[in-house]
Amino acid sequence: MARVGFLGTGEIASAMVRGLAGQGHTIFVSERNADIAAELSAEFQEVSIAANADVVGKSDIVIACLMAATARLVLPDLPWRSDHAVISVMVDVPCADLATLCAPAIDIALSIPMPFIARGGCPLPVYPESSALRALFGERNIILPVASEVALNAHFAASSLSAPILRMLVEGTQWLARETGDPVAAEAYVTALFAGYMHPDGSGHHLAGLLGSLATEGGLNAALRTAIEGVGAPEALRDGMDGLRPRLGLPTR
Repeated sequence: MARVGFLGTGEIASAMVRGLAGQGHTIFVSERNADIAAELSAEFQEVSIAANADVVGKSDIVIACLMAATARLVLPDLPWRSDHAVISVMVDVPCADLATLCAPAIDIALSIPMPFIARGGCPLPVYPESSALRALFGERNIILPVASEVALNAHFAASSLSAPILRMLVEGTQWLARETGDPVAAEAYVTALFAGYMHPDGSGHHLAGLLGSLATEGGLNAALRTAIEGVGAPEALRDGMDGLRPRLGLPTR
């Protein structure tokens, strides 16, 4: 089992710790976000709180979960070794920068966990391929190696779909709750409805096929889709994702 250190102890780090707990690993979390660190240490006997230098010094695998500006200040002063495996879940810190910040470590990869990694089933795009990520999280999650850092950054943009789509689901759920007077049942219905659709068939066209199957002329789905498209919602979403290109270093199309 591995000795795993977390630099930064926010929502994502906490979820990753919970996803690893109970598997025999020794886990060190940094003092940053002391309340979350204390909660994890109290809940899981394999979790210890340590200063950043000790998190790195005592670990074989280090998972960097810092804000970019903080990472650039903190990482260079830590006791990195050439045998460290580093997994960065940070936006705005490219591989080339990490190679300098974490030298002499050379096994460095980028990935994009989401909070539900705590219970498994999380897609984990990764660049480059990381045996450390696969060993820690591959059994319960979906490891998706990508061909380049640009491709990885495109997944960062795609992950930003979460908030706008959830915003639409919240609106629809609240509408249903107002009609029925039962917000609990409304949320249960809407979440189960969409969970039932989310079973890709490996074709790369599953979602488009679903959309087509719900396009019956005169149907309720078709009517609401027409209303949403009529106010330019799909174009606004695409434009919003394109607006992330400069920050993520994605080419203009």
